[in-house]
Amino acid sequence: MEVSICPLKAHQGSGYIIISFCPKPRSDQRAPPAPCHTSLSKASGRRSPRDPIPFGRDGRRSPLCRPEALTKALLRRDVVRALMMRCTLHLMSGTDYLKLRATIQPVLDRAIDSNVRERAKALDMEQLLGRARQYLDEEPCTLNELRTWLRKRFPKCDERAIGYAVRTHLPLVQVPSEARWGYRAPADFAVAESWLGRRVSIKDARETLVFRYLAAFGPATVSDAQTWSGLTGLRPAFDTLGTKLRIFRDECGRKLFDLPQAARPNGDVIAPTRFLPDYDNLILSHSDRTRFLAPEHRSLVFMRNMQILPTFLVDGFVAGTWRVEQTTAGASLVLAPFRKLTQRAWADLEREGKDLLRFIASEARAILVKRTAT
Repeated sequence: MEVSICPLKAHQGSGYIIISFCPKPRSDQRAPPAPCHTSLSKASGRRSPRDPIPFGRDGRRSPLCRPEALTKALLRRDVVRALMMRCTLHLMSGTDYLKLRATIQPVLDRAIDSNVRERAKALDMEQLLGRARQYLDEEPCTLNELRTWLRKRFPKCDERAIGYAVRTHLPLVQVPSEARWGYRAPADFAVAESWLGRRVSIKDARETLVFRYLAAFGPATVSDAQTWSGLTGLRPAFDTLGTKLRIFRDECGRKLFDLPQAARPNGDVIAPTRFLPDYDNLILSHSDRTRFLAPEHRSLVFMRNMQILPTFLVDGFVAGTWRVEQTTAGASLVLAPFRKLTQRAWADLEREGKDLLRFIASEARAILVKRTAT
């Protein structure tokens, strides 16, 4: 069913992205946290380039679990960390990984083509991957250790191409540890099928992928889903789902797709203040980022060295960046706003920021939220 006028019109210009931000519940309304693998399935996986990214409170429709619960889920192998969407590390349920890994393979193929295409042509891929799988099945190891071992057996092949080929063509997962954030550095890798004891599906599951995306980021366009996943040609998957989706139109007439039973707050609902980590999926999962990031502020978030800074949201828009400074005396959250903020916004940021500091620097003797110029 299509609705010609989007009911999620902007309050103060925040657009339909408002539905990605869950209002903070009152203390007497807190629901028990869902199992981590369930939350991750509902949230289409979590971007996880480094720790403590996967934990804490975020702005999607699905709550995150506590650090200790996620670590246990990783050790139980309910959750895995692996290369997936956009050829970047994500946390996701083991079941989803096995079902969706083959669907993402074109993204991984494109990554090796864009980085080591000519050098990869000399590889005997079948033999290389077979030896790599054999070595990893004996015992998980780091990628450097694996690359060194393979280099001795394929001395005429480019070492970098060997590394890319193994990472992108074998379904590998990082092996967790009992460290606070779940992984040591550098992490060991294992073949997913050996680690999980189940086969990776060879079926294309684009419809499932679209459902996972919309559960976390809908309403959204086809182009948004393609930006998030790194895949092209997702339009047929949306068409196949047909009446299983709700369709809206934004102010520019673009089609927005969503799950029928998804929460869609009215436009007068105030989006709560939120802190996002660096490389967060919310920043990276939309083709039109002007919905939540003003064009003049883009260069303050997306750095020339490919770094994407941690940000904070005020009323659904990126309003500044943040960093944590830790000393023996305590921990400080340093906020760099892009514009003048109201006293109410600063009060919300300080309250939410102290919660963030207690989470990141739980052993700090003192915490402080302070402002600085951008």
